[in-house]
Amino acid sequence: MSARHTPSASGGGEPGSGPRVEQDATRDVAAGGDAGDVSTPAGDRTRAPLAADGTHLEFQDHRLFHELLGHHDEHLKTIERALHVRIGVSGKAVSISGDEPSRELAASVLTQLYGVLERGLPVYASDVDYAVRIVSGDRTANVRDIFLDTIYIAAHRRVITPKSVAQKAYIDAIRKYDIVFAIGPAGTGKTYLAMAMGIADLMKQGFTRIILTRPAVEAGEKLGFLPGDLAEKVNPYLRPLYDALHDMVDFDRARKMLERGTIEVAPLAFMRGRAQPYFSRVLTPRGWRPIGSLRPGECVIGSDGRPTTVLGVFPQGVKDVFRVVAQDGASTLCCGDHLWAVYTPEDRGRGKLPRVIETRQMIGRLRRAHQHRFELPLLSRPAEFVARDVPMDPYALGLLLGDGCITGKTTSSFTTADAELVLTLEREFDDIELAAKTGTDYTLRHVGGRRGGLRVANPVTVTLRQLELCGTHSHTKFVPDVYLWNSARIRLALLQGILDTDGGPVLQDRRSCRIQYTTTSARLRDDVVFLVRSLGGVAYCRTRLAAGRRPGRARGRDVEHRHDAYVIDIRLPPGMVPFRLTRKRDAYVEAGGGGRPMRYIEAIDPVGEQDSVCIRVAAEDSLYVTDDFLLTHNTLNDSFVILDEAQNTTPEQMKMFLTRLGYGSKAVITGDITQIDLPAGKLSGLKEARHILRDIPGIEFVRFSERDVVRHRLVQDIIAAYERAENGAERSGT
Repeated sequence: MSARHTPSASGGGEPGSGPRVEQDATRDVAAGGDAGDVSTPAGDRTRAPLAADGTHLEFQDHRLFHELLGHHDEHLKTIERALHVRIGVSGKAVSISGDEPSRELAASVLTQLYGVLERGLPVYASDVDYAVRIVSGDRTANVRDIFLDTIYIAAHRRVITPKSVAQKAYIDAIRKYDIVFAIGPAGTGKTYLAMAMGIADLMKQGFTRIILTRPAVEAGEKLGFLPGDLAEKVNPYLRPLYDALHDMVDFDRARKMLERGTIEVAPLAFMRGRAQPYFSRVLTPRGWRPIGSLRPGECVIGSDGRPTTVLGVFPQGVKDVFRVVAQDGASTLCCGDHLWAVYTPEDRGRGKLPRVIETRQMIGRLRRAHQHRFELPLLSRPAEFVARDVPMDPYALGLLLGDGCITGKTTSSFTTADAELVLTLEREFDDIELAAKTGTDYTLRHVGGRRGGLRVANPVTVTLRQLELCGTHSHTKFVPDVYLWNSARIRLALLQGILDTDGGPVLQDRRSCRIQYTTTSARLRDDVVFLVRSLGGVAYCRTRLAAGRRPGRARGRDVEHRHDAYVIDIRLPPGMVPFRLTRKRDAYVEAGGGGRPMRYIEAIDPVGEQDSVCIRVAAEDSLYVTDDFLLTHNTLNDSFVILDEAQNTTPEQMKMFLTRLGYGSKAVITGDITQIDLPAGKLSGLKEARHILRDIPGIEFVRFSERDVVRHRLVQDIIAAYERAENGAERSGT
């Protein structure tokens, strides 16, 4: 039989550029034919010359041909041992002797590896072994396409590529699907390839961070008894992940990534610890709610001020809790692994999106010299609460809270030197006129009420009684809840009325204008801070004590200060004008507005242990509003997450991990279901996930076998032997 062909796609070379293949049933040169024109490579003088009987391959490029042979022909020796053939060499040609199926396999391996070399990639001894395995398992497999699927150039300039059909299917699945399960024996490259894919995408800015995690089941996930700090406790269990990382990224660069939180390595137990105490408040469209009282399907307020649905609520048990304090006095409680979206000065300078970082990663790093390091995002739009009808115009109520006398002992009055405010207030009330008592004092008189006639209730007084404001003094005034928990239009109008009376713009040389407000009512102080924060601004408070202050002057006499004064510096979002009074509004606008409101983390202090819970919300950025309008979240967005040794997770841990995945993220779960180290009676989360999630679109399962092992060649045989023994034991019932 004789045949001649040019290798096509299965041969690994371009048409016409690959080796020439011949098969002839003629006499073997080594058995007594004319061998005068046969030359043997210098690397192996004992290699047999071309055999007359067998498959002949002729290659065109002399340099690539010698790379194909390997040092001292080690590549050819590998093929001979694996396929039980004999390969002779002459010039740029080889002849393959043996049974026909083995010759065809050897020819396919050599042809396809030559195609890899033609594309500029090196071929190592291990690659030859992998190519033999691939072709032996699937004669139609395209080794060239598999080996040329470059994932990432490692720190040591090694090309990372798949080495088996299953590995190629694995990386194709990672590219295509958001959640990929890789199940198979150790040594098949599941974790290593996932790490390579994650780092490659990180370098291309496809993701903002990589999270590497595995259950520290050897320590029962209870690491407190181990010596050392947190890193020293968990590092022994995470060493395989660190080894893979340092094999792809040089040490200094990896260290910086770990310090910045770009790459996070943590046990699975810490992944679920991103929680807040049960009593921590979360903002909802109808008010504050303890986070522990929320249920899936209910709504909380997101970073855009709009309601977002709670997708999951996950109790976390007792956790070490910290108080995170912003420089404007806002604070909340959370655990050490709770997630925060923050900007660094470099992020702001380069126009980058916020980075996600854990509480514990910020401890001890809050300042750089005198500069705050971590800036928190603010509401991008005012919070949306349920709109409700109000009994009095909000701007008019704001004016009365500022300069109104509403003690109820006399008819309500209003004091101002601005005629514009007098006219505005009079327009807002039907049947009310502002009657001048002195130059700046005005009585809110009912036009239908006259002395000596029928007594008619003053509508302003009636409304103030309804709001429980009638009878309050300057140090006891407050904003009724119906105005606080209302639409942004109502809240802004109320704030404008308050600031037009007791507030004003503060102009500063070479600095943006700020807004300042003063009150003697602690409750009204808190209400104004709430209004400002709910609109997306920040408010800084300080107290001026009454004791020891110089008396004020009123109508030519000293007036002692009877109550402490609260001074609030306010910054509202750009475009939001805090005044309606013309002179104040013009001064504010001419100064260029109040500048960008900013909120930085000032302190993080431990406060002990608390029973904690975490939630997942549907918002695209996963942010929700917690205490004092701080924005935080528990979900992993724009992250490449790798869960290794997943066979040692419980079903509850697996569910927690999968539901933590946020928008723009990808998760790869790897494990070997034959190596479960869980305590007796515990189910494996990986085994359960195979049955529960197998029919969900967007989730892919890739299975590896002993053929995909990329360690010592004996490992493949060892795994196969153990599998045969286990299967035999199952059949015999022992």
